[in-house]
Amino acid sequence: MKQDFIERVNREMTADFPSADRPAREALAGACRILAREGHESGLAGQVTARADKANIWWTLQFGYGFDEASAERMVLVDEDLKPLSGGRPNPGVRFHIWIYRQRPDVNAIVHTHAPYASALAATGHRLRTIHMDSAMLHGCAHLPEWPGVPVADDEGRIISGALGSAKCILLANHGLLTAGASVEEATYLAVFFERAARMQLRAMAAGGFKEVEPALAEQARAFLLQPSIVRATFAYWLRRADAPSAAAP
Repeated sequence: MKQDFIERVNREMTADFPSADRPAREALAGACRILAREGHESGLAGQVTARADKANIWWTLQFGYGFDEASAERMVLVDEDLKPLSGGRPNPGVRFHIWIYRQRPDVNAIVHTHAPYASALAATGHRLRTIHMDSAMLHGCAHLPEWPGVPVADDEGRIISGALGSAKCILLANHGLLTAGASVEEATYLAVFFERAARMQLRAMAAGGFKEVEPALAEQARAFLLQPSIVRATFAYWLRRADAPSAAAP
């Protein structure tokens, strides 16, 4: 009976929230503004990227602008050597993203930030665990236990992409979070919930510990929560909130 209800929800959500078909550069700019409102800003640290229509080129935010300043016009197109094809220069830290794209044809967008709670959890040596329904979309999160240094060269790309493997997200020790999505919307959705999950886990640890969700149930919840229609609807809501005239960080 439960599966019947899940399938009904799937059909209804897909009908109610069809694809928005935003151009990649517009979606990426919206993602930046959402992340800014969610507290992921850390100066000029952190990067977002998305595949362009052609192979081996990507959109990313022009270096020097913060997430809250992002617009479609401030997105730059780069090749796999980070040479600008249009617009200004990219953040040099984007280089390690290229390694992930090479190994993961299913990945169309990457979010990497130094969000405060994810960064704090990254400093503890602990992995991100599935301890609540609201973090189940992150179930199976990878972990890089040792920081390889500032990721502006190819070694860091090999190390981080290898540690990510087939996962959609990874906690980078002494660094921050990274999410790899099938779309800009999915990568953003995962990043926002990653930071919230890290906050929840740190609070549970401070209160004495936590109980993990049973793996089979976590896998079911992950599949449900990563439905494209749910991801799209959530992203659209966050974007409306981020772009509202009175928008302010919580």
